[in-house]
Amino acid sequence: MSSRQEEKERRRRERLEAEQAEQAAAARRKRLQFAFGGLLAVLVVAAAAALAVGAIGGGGGSGSGPSKASSNGVKLPAQQTADLKQAAAAANCKVVNAPIEGNTHETKDFKPSDYKTNPPTSGNHNPKWYEDGIYNPGDVPRLGMIVHPLEHGRIELQYKPGTPQSTVKQLEALVAEEDNGYHMLMFENTTKMPYAVAAAAWGHYVGCPTMNDKVFDALRSFHDSFIDKGPETVP
Repeated sequence: MSSRQEEKERRRRERLEAEQAEQAAAARRKRLQFAFGGLLAVLVVAAAAALAVGAIGGGGGSGSGPSKASSNGVKLPAQQTADLKQAAAAANCKVVNAPIEGNTHETKDFKPSDYKTNPPTSGNHNPKWYEDGIYNPGDVPRLGMIVHPLEHGRIELQYKPGTPQSTVKQLEALVAEEDNGYHMLMFENTTKMPYAVAAAAWGHYVGCPTMNDKVFDALRSFHDSFIDKGPETVP
């Protein structure tokens, strides 16, 4: 348990350092903007930066975009084990460590049949990706944009269609528990996976056929094992 807390603290320090570096860079950019054009230049550069972020990052869903993690006042069972193998066995979940299928960018409309695991864990995908956050059902229609975040070290928590809202709220609370959803996505599954709930990372997934209190430890330990372990690092 102590090692898990130490790892979470390490990630917090890294994020803080990154935020401080970005703030310093922003301050330098602002001084240059005022020096070479005043307020008008500031507005132009800010608009260009916003467009660039939209072009690079996620988007593409049919809804209003992801929401941030919230515990919603839901209390989850306390963690009993941080060992992935033990946690998965206790919850009757299956851990799959799959071969990497590829990582080429394509603009095609990917289908579940394009991937060898369900849920997908790697393979060719769309150039754009969905951003971190919690999505409503129907807001992640492009499978190629679901696979792409895995390459950047994200953990994707997904549940089958028809899942009770009480379970969805519990999963949202679990996301909030993990550093307020740092580098995580949560959404309704779109590939007809044979699990009630699953978590995916680049080259790995844990799938749970039924939901029970022990599933939370399986998802927690999977998260800690594979967060930020993708081949590409993107903040």
